[in-house]
Amino acid sequence: MSVAEHLDPAFQAERQRAASRSTWVSVWINLGLTVVQVVVGLLARSQALVADGLHSLSDLVADFVVLLANRHSHQAPDHDHHYGHARYETVASLWLGLLLLLVGLGMLWRAGERLTSGSPLPAVHIAALWTALATLLAKELLFRYLLRVAERVRSSMLVANAWHARSDAASSLVVAAGIGGNLLGYHALDSLAAALVGFMVAHMGWKFSWQAIRELTDAAPEETVVADIRATLASTSGVCDVHELRVRKMGDLVLVDAHLLVSPVISVSEGHRIAEQARQRVLEQHLALDALIHIDPEEDQIARNSTAPSREQLLPALASLFDPPLQSEQVVLHYLQGSVDVLLHLQPQQTLLDPTALAAQQHTLQLRSLQLLRHHP
Repeated sequence: MSVAEHLDPAFQAERQRAASRSTWVSVWINLGLTVVQVVVGLLARSQALVADGLHSLSDLVADFVVLLANRHSHQAPDHDHHYGHARYETVASLWLGLLLLLVGLGMLWRAGERLTSGSPLPAVHIAALWTALATLLAKELLFRYLLRVAERVRSSMLVANAWHARSDAASSLVVAAGIGGNLLGYHALDSLAAALVGFMVAHMGWKFSWQAIRELTDAAPEETVVADIRATLASTSGVCDVHELRVRKMGDLVLVDAHLLVSPVISVSEGHRIAEQARQRVLEQHLALDALIHIDPEEDQIARNSTAPSREQLLPALASLFDPPLQSEQVVLHYLQGSVDVLLHLQPQQTLLDPTALAAQQHTLQLRSLQLLRHHP
């Protein structure tokens, strides 16, 4: 999918509707699971089931974070968000990750307290097992539904929410195993299952948070993405080399900066045309929000170390040697290999007053070459 298709208003509207619809489905399922798990867990004396219920509660809060981000992330660029609002999704993923991390650590703390308290651990009621199995089925089905929607509309935020649901299903499996072990007489397994659920939730939270932090700090995308963009730029007609390629994520898209080496003897307008062609190819072939292309006639390091005189220094020294004096548009400068080549376009009536003085100026200004081109009527 090209960025034009990705940013198409019809696709964006469908993307937002799908995100809202799927998230509301998740809201109602998690609301029901939270109530059932906590109530049954308390009545059946299952710490693991209560922990899973609190996990479902964190899912409910996460769903509202996703809804809020979905509402704002599709807004068009404005005066203080020149690149749009795509990073609202990244911020939402960060909050979601931090929430999971805190919930997971809380579960670990509570389970550790119970296991080390020295008090006898109670047996749980079989209703807890049936509730855990029903929860497992519901969350696995929710994961498959959310992932299908996320892949269809290409939303990293919805993918994160879908895998969050899969982690819920995995935690429910652990809870069911722990409750089953408790029913078989191994009473500590219920609390151990609660601790394991806490670890899984905290690990998932850390994973989401770290990924979001990397995106917010302009981390590069996968190496394959960068390599594909480099290949697209390098294959553009007129491009001799690609260097200083920098790519950073912007929500589900990327921003690209690149320097392209072109022939040093082409005109500015042709160099600009090559840059526009390269930029358009990147936007058409990759999920890029924008591409900033810089044209170079030679390697940047050579140009940076150059001590060649500027136009402001050259023009006064050369203009007075002709009658009438040279105008700026008559002087063409080519800065190459740390020096400068000068081409003077003379009008039919223009005369060189002192050839010796011109040769002396060429030496003084350290010009690599100096050519005169006279235009005849």
